[in-house]
Amino acid sequence: MAAQGKSVCCWWVFLTLIIVLVSVGGSQCAEFNDYFYPSWAEDHVMYEGQMLKLKLDNISGFASKSTYLFGKANVQIKLVAGDSAGTVTAFYMSSQGDQHDEFDFEFLGNKSGEPYIVQTNVYSQGVGKREQRLYLWFDPTQDFHSYSLLWNRHQVVFMVDDVPIRVFKNRENETGLAYPQRQAMGVYSSIWNADDWATQGGLVKTDWSHAPFIASYRNFSIDACEYKGPQSMSECSSSSSSSSWWWDQAAYDSLDGKQRLKLRWVHDKYMIYDYCRDSTRFSTPQPECAQRI
Repeated sequence: MAAQGKSVCCWWVFLTLIIVLVSVGGSQCAEFNDYFYPSWAEDHVMYEGQMLKLKLDNISGFASKSTYLFGKANVQIKLVAGDSAGTVTAFYMSSQGDQHDEFDFEFLGNKSGEPYIVQTNVYSQGVGKREQRLYLWFDPTQDFHSYSLLWNRHQVVFMVDDVPIRVFKNRENETGLAYPQRQAMGVYSSIWNADDWATQGGLVKTDWSHAPFIASYRNFSIDACEYKGPQSMSECSSSSSSSSWWWDQAAYDSLDGKQRLKLRWVHDKYMIYDYCRDSTRFSTPQPECAQRI
Protein backbone atom coordinates (compact mmCIF):
# COMPACT_ATOMS: atom_id res chain seq x y z
CA MET A 1 0.00 0.00 0.00
CA ALA A 2 0.98 3.66 -0.10
CA ALA A 3 4.25 4.73 1.50
CA GLN A 4 2.45 6.68 4.22
CA GLY A 5 0.33 3.66 5.01
CA LYS A 6 3.36 1.47 5.69
CA SER A 7 4.12 3.49 8.79
CA VAL A 8 0.93 2.49 10.56
CA CYS A 9 2.12 -1.04 11.16
CA CYS A 10 3.18 0.00 14.65
CA TRP A 11 -0.49 0.16 15.60
CA TRP A 12 -0.86 -3.56 15.01
CA VAL A 13 -4.53 -2.90 14.29
CA PHE A 14 -5.64 -4.10 10.89
CA LEU A 15 -7.79 -6.60 9.09
CA THR A 16 -6.63 -8.16 5.84
CA LEU A 17 -8.70 -9.88 3.24
CA ILE A 18 -6.67 -11.74 0.61
CA ILE A 19 -9.11 -12.54 -2.16
CA VAL A 20 -8.60 -15.74 -4.03
CA LEU A 21 -8.99 -15.41 -7.77
CA VAL A 22 -10.73 -17.94 -9.96
CA SER A 23 -9.19 -20.34 -12.44
CA VAL A 24 -7.26 -19.33 -15.52
CA GLY A 25 -9.41 -17.41 -17.97
CA GLY A 26 -12.55 -17.95 -15.89
CA SER A 27 -14.99 -15.13 -15.23
CA GLN A 28 -17.20 -15.89 -12.28
CA CYS A 29 -19.02 -14.26 -9.43
CA ALA A 30 -19.63 -16.20 -6.24
CA GLU A 31 -19.64 -16.07 -2.49
CA PHE A 32 -16.36 -15.04 -0.93
CA ASN A 33 -15.94 -18.24 1.03
CA ASP A 34 -15.86 -20.22 -2.22
CA TYR A 35 -12.46 -18.73 -3.02
CA PHE A 36 -10.56 -17.94 0.17
CA TYR A 37 -10.10 -19.01 3.75
CA PRO A 38 -9.42 -17.02 6.94
CA SER A 39 -5.79 -17.32 7.94
CA TRP A 40 -6.48 -16.28 11.53
CA ALA A 41 -9.15 -14.68 13.80
CA GLU A 42 -12.06 -16.09 11.86
CA ASP A 43 -14.48 -14.53 14.35
CA HIS A 44 -13.71 -11.10 12.88
CA VAL A 45 -15.29 -12.07 9.57
CA MET A 46 -19.08 -12.01 9.31
CA TYR A 47 -21.11 -13.71 6.58
CA GLU A 48 -24.62 -12.53 5.74
CA GLY A 49 -25.88 -14.48 2.73
CA GLN A 50 -24.03 -13.21 -0.34
CA MET A 51 -22.36 -10.43 1.67
CA LEU A 52 -19.21 -10.52 3.76
CA LYS A 53 -18.28 -7.97 6.43
CA LEU A 54 -14.78 -7.22 7.71
CA LYS A 55 -14.36 -5.73 11.17
CA LEU A 56 -11.40 -3.59 12.16
CA ASP A 57 -10.16 -5.00 15.46
CA ASN A 58 -7.02 -6.88 16.43
CA ILE A 59 -5.07 -8.85 13.85
CA SER A 60 -7.22 -11.03 11.61
CA GLY A 61 -7.40 -11.86 7.93
CA PHE A 62 -7.46 -14.25 4.97
CA ALA A 63 -4.83 -15.98 2.86
CA SER A 64 -5.03 -16.40 -0.91
CA LYS A 65 -4.46 -19.68 -2.71
CA SER A 66 -3.30 -18.25 -6.05
CA THR A 67 -1.65 -15.32 -7.80
CA TYR A 68 -2.27 -13.93 -11.28
CA LEU A 69 -0.62 -12.16 -14.18
CA PHE A 70 -2.92 -9.79 -16.14
CA GLY A 71 -6.69 -9.65 -16.20
CA LYS A 72 -9.41 -7.84 -14.29
CA ALA A 73 -10.46 -7.97 -10.64
CA ASN A 74 -13.63 -6.38 -9.33
CA VAL A 75 -15.48 -6.17 -6.04
CA GLN A 76 -18.41 -4.21 -4.67
CA ILE A 77 -17.76 -2.48 -1.36
CA LYS A 78 -19.88 -0.45 1.03
CA LEU A 79 -17.51 1.62 3.12
CA VAL A 80 -17.56 2.38 6.84
CA ALA A 81 -20.41 4.77 7.64
CA GLY A 82 -20.46 7.57 10.21
CA ASP A 83 -17.25 8.74 11.88
CA SER A 84 -14.59 6.66 10.14
CA ALA A 85 -11.72 9.13 10.69
CA GLY A 86 -8.32 7.47 10.94
CA THR A 87 -9.37 4.26 9.18
CA VAL A 88 -8.36 3.08 5.72
CA THR A 89 -10.24 0.50 3.67
CA ALA A 90 -8.05 -0.83 0.87
CA PHE A 91 -8.56 -2.94 -2.26
CA TYR A 92 -5.32 -3.76 -4.04
CA MET A 93 -3.19 -6.15 -6.05
CA SER A 94 0.34 -6.98 -4.97
CA SER A 95 3.23 -9.33 -5.51
CA GLN A 96 5.63 -10.23 -2.70
CA GLY A 97 9.10 -9.12 -1.63
CA ASP A 98 11.07 -5.88 -1.40
CA GLN A 99 10.93 -5.42 -5.18
CA HIS A 100 7.20 -5.97 -5.35
CA ASP A 101 4.67 -4.50 -7.78
CA GLU A 102 1.38 -3.16 -6.45
CA PHE A 103 -1.80 -1.29 -7.44
CA ASP A 104 -3.80 0.33 -4.63
CA PHE A 105 -7.24 1.70 -3.96
CA GLU A 106 -7.20 3.24 -0.46
CA PHE A 107 -10.37 4.80 0.92
CA LEU A 108 -9.49 7.34 3.59
CA GLY A 109 -11.93 7.65 6.48
CA ASN A 110 -13.45 10.94 7.58
CA LYS A 111 -15.50 12.67 10.23
CA SER A 112 -19.21 12.04 9.85
CA GLY A 113 -20.69 13.98 6.95
CA GLU A 114 -17.40 14.75 5.22
CA PRO A 115 -16.57 13.40 1.73
CA TYR A 116 -14.63 10.17 1.38
CA ILE A 117 -11.27 10.46 -0.40
CA VAL A 118 -9.92 7.63 -2.54
CA GLN A 119 -6.15 7.45 -2.91
CA THR A 120 -4.60 5.35 -5.67
CA ASN A 121 -0.97 4.35 -5.91
CA VAL A 122 1.26 2.27 -8.17
CA TYR A 123 4.42 0.44 -7.10
CA SER A 124 6.96 -0.80 -9.60
CA GLN A 125 9.78 -3.02 -8.32
CA GLY A 126 9.27 -1.78 -4.78
CA VAL A 127 9.07 1.93 -5.62
CA GLY A 128 5.79 3.75 -5.04
CA LYS A 129 5.25 7.45 -4.23
CA ARG A 130 2.81 7.74 -7.16
CA GLU A 131 -0.26 8.83 -5.22
CA GLN A 132 -3.32 10.49 -6.67
CA ARG A 133 -6.26 11.54 -4.50
CA LEU A 134 -9.79 12.47 -5.44
CA TYR A 135 -13.24 12.83 -3.93
CA LEU A 136 -15.85 10.29 -4.91
CA TRP A 137 -18.95 11.77 -6.59
CA PHE A 138 -21.32 9.76 -4.38
CA ASP A 139 -21.58 8.65 -0.75
CA PRO A 140 -19.83 5.24 -0.71
CA THR A 141 -21.30 4.37 2.69
CA GLN A 142 -24.94 4.37 1.55
CA ASP A 143 -24.77 1.61 -1.01
CA PHE A 144 -22.40 -0.83 -2.72
CA HIS A 145 -20.24 0.45 -5.58
CA SER A 146 -17.89 -1.43 -7.91
CA TYR A 147 -14.12 -0.97 -7.76
CA SER A 148 -12.05 -2.59 -10.50
CA LEU A 149 -8.46 -3.06 -11.61
CA LEU A 150 -7.80 -3.88 -15.27
CA TRP A 151 -4.21 -4.92 -15.91
CA ASN A 152 -2.56 -5.90 -19.19
CA ARG A 153 0.77 -5.41 -20.97
CA HIS A 154 -0.21 -1.89 -22.04
CA GLN A 155 -1.91 -0.23 -19.10
CA VAL A 156 -3.37 -0.44 -15.62
CA VAL A 157 -6.82 1.12 -15.33
CA PHE A 158 -8.46 1.94 -11.99
CA MET A 159 -12.26 2.08 -12.31
CA VAL A 160 -15.15 3.09 -10.07
CA ASP A 161 -18.54 1.87 -11.33
CA ASP A 162 -16.82 1.33 -14.71
CA VAL A 163 -15.68 4.97 -14.80
CA PRO A 164 -11.88 5.17 -15.25
CA ILE A 165 -10.31 7.33 -12.54
CA ARG A 166 -6.66 6.59 -13.28
CA VAL A 167 -4.51 5.11 -16.02
CA PHE A 168 -0.90 3.99 -15.63
CA LYS A 169 0.58 3.31 -19.06
CA ASN A 170 3.45 1.02 -20.00
CA ARG A 171 6.16 3.46 -21.07
CA GLU A 172 9.06 1.21 -20.19
CA ASN A 173 10.70 1.53 -23.61
CA GLU A 174 10.37 5.33 -23.59
CA THR A 175 11.31 6.18 -20.01
CA GLY A 176 13.22 3.18 -18.71
CA LEU A 177 10.74 2.92 -15.85
CA ALA A 178 9.95 -0.74 -15.24
CA TYR A 179 6.31 -1.51 -15.93
CA PRO A 180 4.63 -4.08 -13.65
CA GLN A 181 4.47 -7.09 -15.96
CA ARG A 182 6.92 -9.67 -14.62
CA GLN A 183 5.48 -10.53 -11.22
CA ALA A 184 2.24 -12.35 -10.49
CA MET A 185 -0.03 -10.68 -7.94
CA GLY A 186 -2.64 -11.66 -5.43
CA VAL A 187 -5.75 -9.56 -4.82
CA TYR A 188 -6.26 -8.17 -1.34
CA SER A 189 -8.56 -6.01 0.71
CA SER A 190 -8.09 -4.70 4.22
CA ILE A 191 -9.42 -2.31 6.82
CA TRP A 192 -6.88 -0.88 9.24
CA ASN A 193 -6.02 2.02 11.53
CA ALA A 194 -3.91 4.75 9.91
CA ASP A 195 -4.72 7.78 12.03
CA ASP A 196 -1.17 9.15 11.83
CA TRP A 197 -1.84 10.20 8.21
CA ALA A 198 -5.21 9.12 6.79
CA THR A 199 -7.55 11.96 7.84
CA GLN A 200 -6.45 15.57 7.36
CA GLY A 201 -2.83 14.49 7.39
CA GLY A 202 -3.17 12.80 10.78
CA LEU A 203 -4.78 15.75 12.56
CA VAL A 204 -8.00 13.79 13.16
CA LYS A 205 -7.50 10.59 15.13
CA THR A 206 -9.58 7.43 15.27
CA ASP A 207 -12.43 7.67 17.76
CA TRP A 208 -12.61 4.13 19.10
CA SER A 209 -15.93 4.84 20.78
CA HIS A 210 -17.43 4.34 17.29
CA ALA A 211 -15.89 0.87 16.90
CA PRO A 212 -16.33 -1.66 15.48
CA PHE A 213 -15.58 -0.20 12.05
CA ILE A 214 -17.06 -2.48 9.39
CA ALA A 215 -16.67 -2.56 5.60
CA SER A 216 -19.06 -4.77 3.60
CA TYR A 217 -18.25 -6.72 0.42
CA ARG A 218 -20.20 -8.58 -2.23
CA ASN A 219 -20.20 -9.67 -5.90
CA PHE A 220 -16.52 -10.38 -6.28
CA SER A 221 -15.57 -11.35 -9.82
CA ILE A 222 -12.32 -12.05 -11.59
CA ASP A 223 -11.16 -12.81 -15.10
CA ALA A 224 -7.41 -13.34 -14.99
CA CYS A 225 -4.57 -15.66 -15.93
CA GLU A 226 -3.55 -17.87 -13.01
CA TYR A 227 0.19 -18.03 -12.40
CA LYS A 228 1.38 -21.61 -11.98
CA GLY A 229 5.10 -21.05 -12.00
CA PRO A 230 7.68 -19.89 -14.57
CA GLN A 231 6.26 -22.21 -17.21
CA SER A 232 3.01 -20.23 -17.23
CA MET A 233 4.64 -16.82 -17.60
CA SER A 234 4.72 -16.95 -21.41
CA GLU A 235 1.12 -18.14 -21.56
CA CYS A 236 -0.15 -15.29 -19.37
CA SER A 237 1.90 -12.62 -21.12
CA SER A 238 1.47 -13.79 -24.70
CA SER A 239 1.73 -10.92 -27.16
CA SER A 240 0.56 -13.00 -30.11
CA SER A 241 -2.18 -11.48 -32.23
CA SER A 242 -4.01 -14.78 -31.77
CA SER A 243 -3.94 -14.53 -27.97
CA SER A 244 -7.19 -15.76 -26.46
CA TRP A 245 -7.08 -13.33 -23.54
CA TRP A 246 -9.71 -10.62 -24.04
CA TRP A 247 -7.62 -8.05 -22.16
CA ASP A 248 -4.80 -8.64 -24.67
CA GLN A 249 -6.86 -7.43 -27.62
CA ALA A 250 -6.20 -4.06 -29.28
CA ALA A 251 -9.38 -2.55 -27.85
CA TYR A 252 -7.81 -2.65 -24.38
CA ASP A 253 -4.44 -1.13 -25.32
CA SER A 254 -5.80 2.29 -24.33
CA LEU A 255 -9.01 4.04 -23.32
CA ASP A 256 -11.61 4.74 -25.98
CA GLY A 257 -13.00 8.21 -26.62
CA LYS A 258 -15.87 8.00 -24.12
CA GLN A 259 -13.59 6.64 -21.43
CA ARG A 260 -11.13 9.49 -21.99
CA LEU A 261 -13.93 12.02 -21.53
CA LYS A 262 -15.00 10.33 -18.30
CA LEU A 263 -11.44 10.30 -17.00
CA ARG A 264 -11.09 14.01 -17.82
CA TRP A 265 -14.36 14.74 -16.02
CA VAL A 266 -13.18 12.93 -12.89
CA HIS A 267 -9.82 14.68 -12.87
CA ASP A 268 -11.23 18.14 -13.57
CA LYS A 269 -14.00 17.99 -10.97
CA TYR A 270 -12.76 15.71 -8.21
CA MET A 271 -8.96 15.35 -8.16
CA ILE A 272 -7.32 17.05 -5.15
CA TYR A 273 -3.76 15.70 -5.36
CA ASP A 274 -1.53 14.43 -8.15
CA TYR A 275 2.10 13.49 -7.53
CA CYS A 276 2.93 14.60 -11.07
CA ARG A 277 2.05 18.18 -10.12
CA ASP A 278 3.81 18.20 -6.74
CA SER A 279 6.93 20.25 -7.44
CA THR A 280 7.68 20.59 -3.72
CA ARG A 281 7.93 16.86 -3.28
CA PHE A 282 9.55 16.16 -6.65
CA SER A 283 11.89 18.87 -7.92
CA THR A 284 12.22 16.82 -11.10
CA PRO A 285 8.96 15.30 -12.36
CA GLN A 286 8.78 11.52 -12.46
CA PRO A 287 9.55 10.18 -15.97
CA GLU A 288 6.06 8.77 -16.51
CA CYS A 289 4.47 12.18 -15.90
CA ALA A 290 5.53 13.60 -19.26
CA GLN A 291 2.67 11.88 -21.05
CA ARG A 292 -0.52 10.95 -19.31
CA ILE A 293 -2.54 8.60 -21.47
